[in-house]
Amino acid sequence: MLGQRVVTALVLLAILVPSIFLAPPWVWGLVSLALLAIAGAEWGRLLGSARGGRVLGGALAAAGIAYVAWRTGQPGGAPPVPVAALSAASLVFWLSIGPLSLARVHRVGPGWAVATVVLAAAWVALYELRLAGAAMLVSCMAIVWLADIGAYFAGRAFGRHKLAPRVSPGKTWEGVAGGILAVLAVAAIVAFGWPVTGTGSEGGATVFSSWVAARAGLGATVAVLAAIAALSVVGDLYESLLKRLAGVKDSGTLLPGHGGVLDRIDALIPTMPGCLLLLQLLR
Repeated sequence: MLGQRVVTALVLLAILVPSIFLAPPWVWGLVSLALLAIAGAEWGRLLGSARGGRVLGGALAAAGIAYVAWRTGQPGGAPPVPVAALSAASLVFWLSIGPLSLARVHRVGPGWAVATVVLAAAWVALYELRLAGAAMLVSCMAIVWLADIGAYFAGRAFGRHKLAPRVSPGKTWEGVAGGILAVLAVAAIVAFGWPVTGTGSEGGATVFSSWVAARAGLGATVAVLAAIAALSVVGDLYESLLKRLAGVKDSGTLLPGHGGVLDRIDALIPTMPGCLLLLQLLR
């Protein structure tokens, strides 16, 4: 199992790293679109319809290709206003209906509409963040990765109080706190080692935490990073809820040793629209 996980991770890195850092943004747009389309198909299966999942994934792919083509032909600059509305709609779900579903251990709301909105918002955010710069995109995703790593080690060392035992028995409140502290600690290091640098098309730092700090101040930045880290936990738990209700361990089998694509990106789905919306509001 470990060997499979390592090989799969290396293959993914061989695809993702060049598409983010070496290729034009539209390449990342199409690579990430493929991942989100697959995640859409997996989400559909968790809702009980493999055919519906394929339709959802195909619709996301078609709309995404059209969006990439349109944005590639634009002179650059800020995302269009409807993108902010899409991001806001996604956040409304993750801040209200999503936690309510977790509290009830039952999916609340129209499943297909939710899947369409949150997956579309996640992909648009991933693409638009790359248009803002490779460092901006990676620094946003790194918040989720750091929160996950910090939660894992803090949970193993100090975990006593279960977070959502009926959904994901392994997660603890201590783990969540450890994840948030890990994010804040690394952001502090970045603030000293990679302060506000360059201007670029976004008119400020290319690293998300420094970019926010330069515009909103230290206190607001701490609150934002903690909120994003917490939101990543909601995304992770919600996908666990979908799998529990569907009676499956993984969302799919595409990634040997890891499960499905949705298993790997569940925490990115609620957080990336939040990062993009904040960039649009603070610009």
